[in-house]
Amino acid sequence: MLAVDSSTVIAYIQDDRGADVELFDQALNTNNAVLPPVVLTEVLSDWGLSPRHREFAVALPTLPIDDGYWIRAATLRAVLLQKKLRARLANALIAQSCIDHDVALITRDGDFRHFARHCGLKLA
Repeated sequence: MLAVDSSTVIAYIQDDRGADVELFDQALNTNNAVLPPVVLTEVLSDWGLSPRHREFAVALPTLPIDDGYWIRAATLRAVLLQKKLRARLANALIAQSCIDHDVALITRDGDFRHFARHCGLKLA
């Protein structure tokens, strides 16, 4: 199972190329792609998203939110902020979803490297 970040989902929808898009395509073909809930929210927030792409995103499975998730995500983000590292709220929520379910994240967003280095996030 591989989680997918919105940066990769959007690149896939826009027919961009890249190792992340290829990995996402492989995960789709083997039914191993899953979205953290925040990614679904980010993708669906694009007012220009076509109905076909909206249906595509909604059809992807999402990771469940477990008890204590919000507190763990806040703690995770605080670790990076204390180190004066970039830790966007949405990225912290995505990283925590992946950590909770022990799934690697496919992304083209370099900001996740801090979560990988300091918090245990696995990057695909």
